[in-house]
Amino acid sequence: VGASPATPERVFVGTFKHGLFRSTDGGDSFDRLRTEDEFVSDAVTSLAISPHDPDVVYAGTEPSRIYRSTDGGDSWSHLDGLVDLPSAAAWYFPPRPDTHHVRWLEVDPSDPDRLYVGIEAGAFVYSEDGGETWHERPGGSRRDNHTLATHPDREGRVYTAAGDGYAESDDGGESWEHPQEGLEHTYCWGLARDPGDPDRVLVSSASGAMNAHTAESAASYVYRKAGEEPWERLEHRGLPTGEGVVRAVFDTPGEGGVVYGLHNHGLFVTDDFGESWERVGIELDEELESQSPRGIAVLPS
Repeated sequence: VGASPATPERVFVGTFKHGLFRSTDGGDSFDRLRTEDEFVSDAVTSLAISPHDPDVVYAGTEPSRIYRSTDGGDSWSHLDGLVDLPSAAAWYFPPRPDTHHVRWLEVDPSDPDRLYVGIEAGAFVYSEDGGETWHERPGGSRRDNHTLATHPDREGRVYTAAGDGYAESDDGGESWEHPQEGLEHTYCWGLARDPGDPDRVLVSSASGAMNAHTAESAASYVYRKAGEEPWERLEHRGLPTGEGVVRAVFDTPGEGGVVYGLHNHGLFVTDDFGESWERVGIELDEELESQSPRGIAVLPS
């Protein structure tokens, strides 16, 4: 899911079998974008809208390809340098080991040409020229990146929640640290940073993929880290965790302390960065209880 506060009426949704859709009325209706001549497949697995220009949109697919639009999704160009990276031969997604995909795209809030990409599974890569050329697998980077994030108040800060643990960088992804103390479940998926404090982070995590994504065997948790302090597991705060709960996905509207979390038990919001949560009063389909939400986009009201 992709949306920008600069153009709140325009929403992009990527699907796994039916390609890319766009709404121009805030989600009341969607039209499928005709991308079959540009995209390698109909499996659109990630989206990012540039915070510098809402008409610049990036889309990632399975197999791993990245496309860029500079006109709000009307036309697309293939950033073909990604497939030439030496590590690409080793990328694979365990449930479908003959392929892999672009799991996350993130545009640096301080530099419109700097783009961060998580490949599931195999690599963290970044570009300094809008995706024309790439740097792969910098020292200490994770291999199974699920969610990437940046912070407008901390230039160079990059966060990742990955299947092989949490990591963060302070130099634009060129090197990485791995604060793990207190993080008892290291298969990380969802991630949110506090808009008001770049040193506060939430992640959703589990002991492995089956416990994270499959409702029948789910057991996922939410952890919070503040600065150099160890991770703290957040329990009994109003957000369901533990058995029967798939990993949450998060997003924030940009207000300090405010985070929305979505999983198979519903949509929840906190205004104190996880200390307490309340259920958001919107009706969700009962089928959600057996599913694993893939994304959420929240805009300022």
